[in-house]
Amino acid sequence: MSCIQPPAPPPCPTESRLSTRNPEPLLPAPRLPGRRSDAPFRFRSVPLGLRVLWVLPRLPGLRPENMAAAAARGWWRGLVGTVALARAARRPSVLLLPVRTESAAADTRPTVRPRNDVAHKQLSAFGEYVAEILPKYVQQVQVSCFNELEICIHPDGVIPVLTFLRDHSNAQFKSLADLTAVDIPTRQNRFEIVYNLLSLRFNCRIRVKTYTDELTPIESAVSVHKAANWYEREIWDMFGVFFANHPDLRRILTDYGFEGHPFRKDFPLSGYVELRYDDEVKRVVAEPVELAQEFRKFDLNSPWEAFPAYRQPPESLKLEAGDKKPETK
Repeated sequence: MSCIQPPAPPPCPTESRLSTRNPEPLLPAPRLPGRRSDAPFRFRSVPLGLRVLWVLPRLPGLRPENMAAAAARGWWRGLVGTVALARAARRPSVLLLPVRTESAAADTRPTVRPRNDVAHKQLSAFGEYVAEILPKYVQQVQVSCFNELEICIHPDGVIPVLTFLRDHSNAQFKSLADLTAVDIPTRQNRFEIVYNLLSLRFNCRIRVKTYTDELTPIESAVSVHKAANWYEREIWDMFGVFFANHPDLRRILTDYGFEGHPFRKDFPLSGYVELRYDDEVKRVVAEPVELAQEFRKFDLNSPWEAFPAYRQPPESLKLEAGDKKPETK
């Protein structure tokens, strides 16, 4: 008769989870003296020497005469590693120590930018090339000490030169970074118009300069660079330079009805008129300036003066102001 065994009961969920997380080891756990058989055993908590002594007899192909030497080496390595870790714990890490990378010798480092001869020659060659292509408009080409190319042109060559620098394959100055003016009253053409261009393709900058006076208009660059629209309005507002063929040339910073152009060197410091609120008419009115610009008298007596012994006496101040020296008896 065949003995039919009843089916085994299903495993407990807790036991299945434990068996999944902690699979049965390949080697049986050693029985250490003084240890309860039902206490949990952790292989990593056993010293390295005991682990070696426990594993070596179970390795296949290991001869008995080599077991003692292998056990001694394992025990010695574990002891040396423990001592090394103890010593390293008492001192800081090498990565945390400050390291001085620079040399102790005193070396001279100038604050100015060094001269780049290669870039200087390339910019000079390109400036000469532009002068050969447009000899009618280019009057002077120079490279500054900071490797900045400057091209001085005739006022009639604003549109041709800017178009050439924008569309030429070796230039591609398609970005107008800035447009400004400089007032030099000693010159016959007192205003100098400066165009700062940028080439993103070649990572290079160029400065184009031209000139004009108070009455001669200059051609607008809006047809070449759209960014010149507000720049030219600002120059017209501050300097009074008129740009021909501008789509909307009007003031951009000053108020409506402002008289004069503030950035001119001959513009008075106090202006031509002063504004105040009139309570009678309930609005802001403009009146002539009452403050005289030729002479201003300030009170130099200050209670916070730190060195009163080095100040000039009040008598000399009055003499400088134009007062007569009092008669002494």
